[in-house]
Amino acid sequence: MIKKVIFYVFMFFIIQYVAMGLVAGGNMILGRAAWSMNTTELLISQGLFSVICIAMFLVLRWAPVSPRYWGTRPFSVIIWCVIAAIGTLAPSMWLQSFFDFLPDINGENLLDIMKQRWGYVVVGILTPWAEEVVFRGAILHTLLQSKRGMGRWTAITISAILFAIAHMNPAQMPHAFLIGLLLGWLYERSHSLIPCVVLHCSNNTIAYLMTAAYPAPDITLRQILGGSAQAEWMSVGFSLLILIPALYQLSLRLRR
Repeated sequence: MIKKVIFYVFMFFIIQYVAMGLVAGGNMILGRAAWSMNTTELLISQGLFSVICIAMFLVLRWAPVSPRYWGTRPFSVIIWCVIAAIGTLAPSMWLQSFFDFLPDINGENLLDIMKQRWGYVVVGILTPWAEEVVFRGAILHTLLQSKRGMGRWTAITISAILFAIAHMNPAQMPHAFLIGLLLGWLYERSHSLIPCVVLHCSNNTIAYLMTAAYPAPDITLRQILGGSAQAEWMSVGFSLLILIPALYQLSLRLRR
């Protein structure tokens, strides 16, 4: 089981480097500096990585999928996943302010990618799909199927830690870990990637829209709200009034 998990994480990173290598090779053919990638080339590399990752993990059945979940007509689950993603926005930004000491290694590159014409397709759709296939469909599925008596929350936590580390950016890791816990819970309850992909795509879509509205890389929730601590607390409280009922509704609708 552990060997499988390590292998999946290893392949996740290898595919990234393969995608980068293909783009670098294209640069060499065009007579450009191989590894000196501009924003468009980084975008192409990330999109290529996501497509290869999804195809390989699904075709080789490292992440087993089944259309059966669609037969349950999970439309209400999908709606509540979107609502839950909206409800995480303010609490996530508020918590992030406590980790402003963490270095933001590739924040500017991510912002530049989001500003590209096809940035949303890669960041809002392809990347969430790839990460869900790997970290929930392959890694968490393997951990949950373990015969070593691992508890479900232990498995979910391990997958969330690996998900956070895989972002390779300390500034993103706290948010990635918390969202990873939520996504892991969704997968464990539904036994399907559909709710996870919907929530993950919704989360990244919100991030994309927030970036478009507030392009400053280190902007905080309080700054967005005009520097008012009271408005910040009210925003977090209002968001929790959205998030908590959404999680409750999901817990009712998702089978064990």
